[in-house]
Amino acid sequence: MPKQPSSLPPSDLARVRDELLNNLTQSSKLTEQAVRDFRQLELRLLELEQENTALRAAVEADQAARLLIERIERLEAEKQELLSRCRDAERASSQFTSRFNQVEAEFENLANLFVASNQLYSSMSPRGVTRRIKEVLAQLVGAERYCMYLVSEDAARLVPVASEGIAGDQQVPVRVQGTLLGSVYTSGRARIEEHTDPSKGTLNEPAAVVPLAVDDRVVGVIAVFSTLPQKTRFVAVDFELFRLLGQHAAAALVSASLFTRAEHKLPGLEAFLDLSV
Repeated sequence: MPKQPSSLPPSDLARVRDELLNNLTQSSKLTEQAVRDFRQLELRLLELEQENTALRAAVEADQAARLLIERIERLEAEKQELLSRCRDAERASSQFTSRFNQVEAEFENLANLFVASNQLYSSMSPRGVTRRIKEVLAQLVGAERYCMYLVSEDAARLVPVASEGIAGDQQVPVRVQGTLLGSVYTSGRARIEEHTDPSKGTLNEPAAVVPLAVDDRVVGVIAVFSTLPQKTRFVAVDFELFRLLGQHAAAALVSASLFTRAEHKLPGLEAFLDLSV
């Protein structure tokens, strides 16, 4: 009986088929693995891009911060330079102001001395000269109680000739010997309290005693017993005013007295002819 053909493939073909199916299965697995790897790479790439963006933003922020810090440093340096210039300008202004004040004070002192000198010789009567001396003492020196003394003919006493703020019973001659006023008259050197408050002076302890001279001859003294309450110390111009009074007050008074005795007549021309000798 003849053999019926089989519906199964030959064994070689079955093996080939199995190998092919197996290869297809392996290829499918590899494809799936490749797809999974690709997706993971895509995710990783996305993460890296995000990280790169963040890093770039951070770098840009750092650069902006550095630029801002550099700008702040430049502004700080400019501020310090401006402050230094401002301090220099303030020092220069302070020095200028100080010098201006000094010049102004010197000018004021010179003006006071000019006014005082002009006052002494603005009158040719003894009463007028005495009034000018009192004005200088009161208005320029700031004296409140004072007295002008001239020496007696026997040179034993200092006789008061003009005063202010002194009671009548206190206006008495003062002995030359053994008194403070007499010692200033005898020595020809002024006695001025430089380190004490002149407004606190008394009749026994005057604030200032200045000798009055005609040429080199002492003829009297001016005693400033006390100054006004607001005059608490003598300043440089006061010493110059005392020196001016000491050198010119008595001379102006003597000149006015001689002019008055001459009945206000000027000397004749012959009195001036030999002045050049």
